[in-house]
Amino acid sequence: MNQRQHFEQLYRSSSDPWAVKTAWYERRKRELLLASLPREHYRHGFEPGCGNGETTMALLERCDQLVAADFAESAVLLCNARIQREDRRQLHLQKLQLPQEWPQVPPGGFDLLVVSELAYYLDDADLALFSERCLTSLAAGGHWLMCHWRHQAPDLLQNADTIHAQIGASAALKTVVEHRETDFLLEVWERL
Repeated sequence: MNQRQHFEQLYRSSSDPWAVKTAWYERRKRELLLASLPREHYRHGFEPGCGNGETTMALLERCDQLVAADFAESAVLLCNARIQREDRRQLHLQKLQLPQEWPQVPPGGFDLLVVSELAYYLDDADLALFSERCLTSLAAGGHWLMCHWRHQAPDLLQNADTIHAQIGASAALKTVVEHRETDFLLEVWERL
């Protein structure tokens, strides 16, 4: 079973497979993620791996335009069902086979990328492509937030600490936020 099929199966069996709406860990982490964003408002945000839309809903309050994408069709349908009519004009929800498929980048780039609980599901080649596309899509002065669980699980292909160290080593980025706990690592970098 490939990753797309794995996530399709998860979202078909539950509309909230990780209890992101109800679990204290997930709610607290999301609040820390939102509080870690250096700016109150962004023009163009991109959330790859939007899942069922819990973080997407909160990001809509912080972005003029938000692209949210997932490769699991069931996740995209769940996210779409959550979005209120008035939010539809600012949300561009897409089913994309990330990182091979990528959304249209706005002129000047995205000024916000939010990658939460996604990068460690990518194999080495896809992670390299994903990281390159994130960096080249990010506007100068834009923020790239990454947040990942630090424990092992059978379906994870990468280690959170290693991924964050690789991204943070880029000469094109400077760290502006670092929050490390036993359970998760949250960092924000700014594009130089």
